[in-house]
Amino acid sequence: MEFLYEYGLFFAKVITFVIAIIAIIATAAGVAHKQKGRKGELELTDLTQEFKDVEEDMATHLLDKDELKARHKEQKKQEKAQQKAKKAETSEPQSKSRLFVLDFKGSIDAREVDSLREEVSAVLSVATEQDEVLVRLESGGGMVHGYGLASSQLDRIRNQNIPLTVAVDKVAASGGYMMACVADRIISAPFAILGSIGVLAQVPNFNKLLKKNDIEFEQLTAGEYKRTLTMFGENTEKGRAKFVEELEETHELFKQFVSQHRPSLDISKVATGEHWFGLKAKELGLVDEIKTSDDYLMTSAKDKSVLAVKYSMKKGLAEKLGKAASLSIENVVMKLWQNNRIFPG
Repeated sequence: MEFLYEYGLFFAKVITFVIAIIAIIATAAGVAHKQKGRKGELELTDLTQEFKDVEEDMATHLLDKDELKARHKEQKKQEKAQQKAKKAETSEPQSKSRLFVLDFKGSIDAREVDSLREEVSAVLSVATEQDEVLVRLESGGGMVHGYGLASSQLDRIRNQNIPLTVAVDKVAASGGYMMACVADRIISAPFAILGSIGVLAQVPNFNKLLKKNDIEFEQLTAGEYKRTLTMFGENTEKGRAKFVEELEETHELFKQFVSQHRPSLDISKVATGEHWFGLKAKELGLVDEIKTSDDYLMTSAKDKSVLAVKYSMKKGLAEKLGKAASLSIENVVMKLWQNNRIFPG
């Protein structure tokens, strides 16, 4: 009898545990279903306040009590003077102009344009002509259509007459510079890489290897130039010439786009596919000022409200694994690209 009692008690505990697990799974599934329509989240960070917090932390560690007291007293005095000056200027309260900060670290296919689209749309919903947008850009370029769309997203800001500044701390080459040139103003770190206004295509061909191993390859197309160069078939001079013609057409569009946004550039001089460091790029007119994004933000925070805007896309497990693999490939490609560049020894 005691055995049956203990068994029944154990069975009841198991049933209770299973029901609890089912309830948790059902709740999680319900939440996931409700959020299914939301692809991501918009995050706002007050960088002005972060700068103030850092400054206050440094002062707290470095100043003694008397110095801190004098500092706080002076700060209150300045705040009162500013408020008094604002009241004297107008009876209507004036909002502080804002600097919206967006980050774009571009991959080869420019997939980050999805987040950029959301960020630009969010900024345009509230920004006025008194505000400004700063894009911290880092990209070595990639697919033409991807970076063309990314450039068009930045053009939306210009079309609303909102001042746009692009900051390049490391690299804005090829498609990256296509984006940068849209800005009213480009600032660059001294040794950032800019330019590479050219078009590149590389296609390996395994036709000789296939022939050596008696492997036939068939490719059927409709349309004379549906395929120009192929990886496995035997390429012809006619197909090769057409491929080069398409590259030249793309390069011409690239040059026209840059010239349209930076008409003062000598496009024949800079559209050779070469890249330059920031200091030389300024001489050529590719950038307007030598300055890091950090300096620009700290200076702006003195009289503007600086807000970082970031749209984070939600990713499933399969997408996360795919992105990890893609990033690994991109890292290899970028290393190969960098190995062909000149670096200080």
